[in-house]
Amino acid sequence: MSSKHIPVFSYSLLHPRYWGTLMLMALMYSLSLLPYRVQFFLGKHIGRLAIKLMKKRRHTISRNLELCFPSMTTSERDCLVKENIDNSGLALFETGMAWFWSDERVCRHVTIKGMEHMEQLEREGKGALMVAVHSMNLELGARAFGIKKTGMGVYRANNNPCFDYFQYQGRSRSNRTLIDRKDVKGMLRALKTGERVWYAPDHDYGLRRSTFAPLFAVEQACTTTGTSLLVDATDCAVVPFTMVRDNNSGHYTLTISQPVEGFPNKDPDAAAVFINKIVEQSIMAAPSQYMWLHRRFKTRPEGHPSFY
Repeated sequence: MSSKHIPVFSYSLLHPRYWGTLMLMALMYSLSLLPYRVQFFLGKHIGRLAIKLMKKRRHTISRNLELCFPSMTTSERDCLVKENIDNSGLALFETGMAWFWSDERVCRHVTIKGMEHMEQLEREGKGALMVAVHSMNLELGARAFGIKKTGMGVYRANNNPCFDYFQYQGRSRSNRTLIDRKDVKGMLRALKTGERVWYAPDHDYGLRRSTFAPLFAVEQACTTTGTSLLVDATDCAVVPFTMVRDNNSGHYTLTISQPVEGFPNKDPDAAAVFINKIVEQSIMAAPSQYMWLHRRFKTRPEGHPSFY
């Protein structure tokens, strides 16, 4: 990301129109100072309260689970919806942990497995596309990884410049820099020079640079072909990783898998099928901690009715 795109503090961010954002940041920072167990308790209850005010989001969660897991019983699905709502509230606290906790506190709560794969790629001088999914605690996972090995995060600027400033500062604490998600050339340069680039290909980003591929029980899920573009142009390693919280202990485990084999080069459609299998495996590591409130299947093939 070039310097002209890096959010910098200015007194204009103190304008009354941003007071709500500033109060939110102050609240997140203050809550991050609380003992973890207190944050865990508050997060679940905030999630339950918020979902009562955002009934459409609850419908989206339920609908996504119904589409992906049609054989799941109604009681099983209702239980998963409830757990996911609890985790949605906790995500606010986990973001605060990622942005404001000290390195020492992060390391105390997160165990990292598979770092030897990163060290081997370093010795080979090979770039790594770190494939993640939008789990609720992804921010904390990236922060924990970055304490050990820096990387470059793919970043979408927020429309609110005040929030964007804090978001950038929080995310860049452990990342070497952030790359705008539209800056494909920047991602290619980074991967070609042996850098690690965080990448989450699991959301519906619209028809541009996309194809339709199976995802769980949905036969035609709009899937980005960006993964194929990056791998084909750089011959980088594709490295899945997952971040999972143990609901009993509250401890997090970040698991870095070994680089995948058999990625379909020069075939975007086959690559989309391949990457969606990785996405499925990552989600199933902790399905209740995934961001099901995103309208994952909003883009449909021409002539097909909306799922929502």
